[in-house]
Amino acid sequence: MRIGDAAAAAGTTPRALRFYEERGLLPPPRRTATGQREYGPDEVARVRVIRELLALGLTVEDLRGVADRIGVLVENPRRRCGPPDSDIPGSGVIDRRIAALDAEIDRLTRLRAGLAQHSYEQS
Repeated sequence: MRIGDAAAAAGTTPRALRFYEERGLLPPPRRTATGQREYGPDEVARVRVIRELLALGLTVEDLRGVADRIGVLVENPRRRCGPPDSDIPGSGVIDRRIAALDAEIDRLTRLRAGLAQHSYEQS
């Protein structure tokens, strides 16, 4: 299927597919004789996994580090990631993202407390 059909099937846009390809998340697709990108069900499934991981809070940079392992989740969506101390490249990406989110939540909580204190002092 052509890029527009593949994007629609994956719930995204052709621009996003090109972006994922540029970033190394999506391998370069086959090309037709006229040079148009051609996608199959495997690529659409991979894009769906990429979108799900991004929606869960992982970043494109997080996924770039484990792009070679995205196919594992396509084949087995319920598979768990390896332990953070594993020798598998990219293992621990979820734990690192959770730690980053926890740090950001802590920072925002402190910021909120400071603003709230300032607000009460103004009253």
